[in-house]
Amino acid sequence: VQLQASGGGLVQAGGSLRLSCAASGRAFSMYSMGWFRQAPGKEREFVAAISTSGSITNYTDSVKGRFTISRDNAKNTVNLQMDGLNPEDTAVYSCARGERAATTYTISTNRGIEYWGKGTLVTVSS
Repeated sequence: VQLQASGGGLVQAGGSLRLSCAASGRAFSMYSMGWFRQAPGKEREFVAAISTSGSITNYTDSVKGRFTISRDNAKNTVNLQMDGLNPEDTAVYSCARGERAATTYTISTNRGIEYWGKGTLVTVSS
């Protein structure tokens, strides 16, 4: 399984970006997916997760109301719409696929991750 994130870039504070993650492999719809980020000098942190059908989502408190995770199982993609960006959102964003039984809660605690993708850099200027 390969996960490739795209859509990062440089944006001014208050702006928006939409990240996408394309997944290879079969049975994409059977796995919960997540987005994580790692800022310079900091540990990787959970951002958002989505269930297999997309009906359940989970966000870290700092992005609630600003970020929206979604998925398209027909296209094997998971997206992260980021609005109201601020400099504290600057980080490398990576997508991840959960293990077979992982839930959005499991992923939110940094557990149950089976595959990590290469990240995409998001830089928010003030």
